Amino acid sequence: MKLNRLYREQKINAGINEVWDYFSSPSNLPVITPDWLNFEIISVVPDDMYEGLIIEYKVSPILNIPFKWITEITYVNKPYFFVDEQRFGPYKFWHHKHFFKELDDGSTLMSDEVHYIVTFNFLDKMLIAKRLKSIFDYRFKKIEEIFNKR
Repeated sequence: MKLNRLYREQKINAGINEVWDYFSSPSNLPVITPDWLNFEIISVVPDDMYEGLIIEYKVSPILNIPFKWITEITYVNKPYFFVDEQRFGPYKFWHHKHFFKELDDGSTLMSDEVHYIVTFNFLDKMLIAKRLKSIFDYRFKKIEEIFNKR
């Protein structure tokens, strides 16, 4: 069982409160998720997240096989960070920290740190790590389009 880590940073040309409002709204997640993942929120979600919020998704991360994915928002410190953790789903372990730091020029540095363990170790090197990287690559491009090219 191997604990994997993915870390990303991105400078966003918007103030921390605007960035927080966007990323703390679960309904914006499908916008920054690639279509090939067949990502769909299937539970009712509020406009703003809160500690203890349970969100149910449907995803098809590999071979177009659908999985239910249930996450819980476990920590919220508005507008600086929040954490989502998988309760049930395609990973053996999933812990995703989202950090937002206001910079001197009025922009925001967003960072994501994901620790995860895959259910099937042989798939990790072959597929899962590459898929997860491509999801965050897509997310980076979408965030550039939404915030940095206006």
